Amino acid sequence: MEEVQNQEEQLVRILGIETSCDETAAAVIENGRLVLSNVVASQADLHAHFGGVFPEVASREHIKIISAVVDQALKDAHVGLDELDAIAVTRGPGLAGSLVVGMNMAKGLALASGIPLIGINHLEGHLYSAWVPQENTDYQEPHFPVIALIVSGGHSSLILMHAHLAYTQLGRTLDDAAGEAFDKVARLLELPYPGGPSIQKAAENGNVHAFQFPRAWLEGTWNFSFSGLKTAVLRSLQEQHADGRPIRVENFAASFQDAVVDVLFKKTTDAARQFQAQDIVVAGGVSANRALRNAFLGQTEFHVHIPPLKLCTDNAVMIAEAGYYRFLHGFRDELDIDVLPNWALINA
Repeated sequence: MEEVQNQEEQLVRILGIETSCDETAAAVIENGRLVLSNVVASQADLHAHFGGVFPEVASREHIKIISAVVDQALKDAHVGLDELDAIAVTRGPGLAGSLVVGMNMAKGLALASGIPLIGINHLEGHLYSAWVPQENTDYQEPHFPVIALIVSGGHSSLILMHAHLAYTQLGRTLDDAAGEAFDKVARLLELPYPGGPSIQKAAENGNVHAFQFPRAWLEGTWNFSFSGLKTAVLRSLQEQHADGRPIRVENFAASFQDAVVDVLFKKTTDAARQFQAQDIVVAGGVSANRALRNAFLGQTEFHVHIPPLKLCTDNAVMIAEAGYYRFLHGFRDELDIDVLPNWALINA
């Protein structure tokens, strides 16, 4: 611990690289507190044509722009490679082809400069987005133990965080992740990709009580399941089509969103009570959802940490932040590490 504290007093700059899905991102942070640069090149418009991320297209786009994105991050930060202490790169989970692009870029830079390389679990990155104070005027450092809800397009996980880099997985999705459910229901409602923002916008004018969609509580576990909810939306749509009734998309969107938020909120707060957590962290792309944020920020029992909107979706600041804490705790990786598309957070 004394070694960690001494390192915290020194100037530590970390370059983060993130290419787990369809964002090509690079960022530089200083001492885990100051964001010197944050560059994100999104492919959302490109993949909207497919109604979801097309893996081969994503990896090709990463190859085209990864060098420019990293160069821009270093330029914006006004630092050179020789002024960095480590390079943190997403190792997994994610799309294999996309991960390889970021990993090879990081390896090349590390080999050329002799700077340490640190492979980061993407989910750990989402967690550590809650430890970035800049651009968050209400920032308070989370206090352990922490119950963390990670909700994104590919993951819905409930984590007990005992201390920095120490986790116990309490629950996970058994089928569709929350973000995946948003995307699939958006397609059913003929709303644009990505589904999360589209459903949120449609729900603004909808009635949350229009449909009594099911909640999969999975009693006795902390797991999640949203496939049944998706099927319930489909059946209700089919019934209304068969009866010739007009489809009120806003009501479907509002009722669906309410069901997802209800389960995520109640399971997380119940876990916080049972495990006597001091704080709650909500992170991942779905944490940008206004209804979910309002649910957590509207309660007064727990202090809740939700990153600023720009740090909710995939970015390299969170990877650099996780890399900073791993650097302080002495973690270094060899240059022969490979990507792990299905890498679990626990024991990461």
